[in-house]
Amino acid sequence: MTERLILDCDPGHDDALAMILAAGDPRVELLAVTTCAGNQTIEKVTRNALAVCAIAGIDVPVAAGAAGPMVRPQMVAPDIHGESGLDGPVLPEPTRELDPRHAIDLIIDLVMSNDPGTITLVPTGPLTNIALAMGKEPRIVERVKRVVLMGGAYTRGNRTPAAEFNIIADPEAAQAVFGASWPVTMVGLDLTHQATADADVVARIAEIDSPLSRFVVDVLRFFGSTYLARQGFPAPPVHDLCCVAKLCDAEVFTTREAFVAVELTGTWTTGMTVTDFGDLLGRPHNTDVAIQLDKPRLWDMTVDAIATLSARSAVRS
Repeated sequence: MTERLILDCDPGHDDALAMILAAGDPRVELLAVTTCAGNQTIEKVTRNALAVCAIAGIDVPVAAGAAGPMVRPQMVAPDIHGESGLDGPVLPEPTRELDPRHAIDLIIDLVMSNDPGTITLVPTGPLTNIALAMGKEPRIVERVKRVVLMGGAYTRGNRTPAAEFNIIADPEAAQAVFGASWPVTMVGLDLTHQATADADVVARIAEIDSPLSRFVVDVLRFFGSTYLARQGFPAPPVHDLCCVAKLCDAEVFTTREAFVAVELTGTWTTGMTVTDFGDLLGRPHNTDVAIQLDKPRLWDMTVDAIATLSARSAVRS
């Protein structure tokens, strides 16, 4: 059965790859793209989402959402994603208009107008839009099939020693999402740091030799340069791609059940995803936590999606 998803994102180099996989893999149906401030401001990430739609031929509604977190000051990540949020490639001009609805209204409308259990939410940025949608229309929690989110970790952080960027950018929103009764899969740094775009992957994408593949190569080269300079990675980990990959192929990574809560008040640990795989806290498990990636499987489906979208574009032109 085709997995139907709404991608809530903050493009972002790895978000761009997630969009491309969601549009190019036949096992999933991308229903909409919604944006949230995160890697850059809402204006910039929304512009980037429209640019990716243009280069990849993605024809779904795109709606702008939250311009900042629910209660805290805004964070952005120019050190990794550049001043545009998607530095490196030449960004094409958008070819479509934004949906007039706010992102949370688009999410609510799609979830409420489709059968229960048929739509998965895939947030790959801060969880602000998802939490706001829950607050405005609580019934979406019982209707959403599951939430597969990129954020958190059970061993480390990347914005602080304890906290991953997407979670600390809006920890109140994250706690609301983890605390709701819907099924949640946490695709955190422990998993996504396995998803590196190594030189052989970049070479395979380059061999497709299309405008889209050249765009992706430029995306990965810039992303690789900032990860090498800022965090010492020899190849960039393409975090957000992993969430969509799980919907394309459930075997792409393994998970373990755990109780996950978000620390909101710690002096040094705000934004930490406290993860209990056992029963130390006496709480029922509420999250499937991503553990081990099948990396060749991930990149095979991604290269295939880029080739598929490239072929479609060639036919249209």
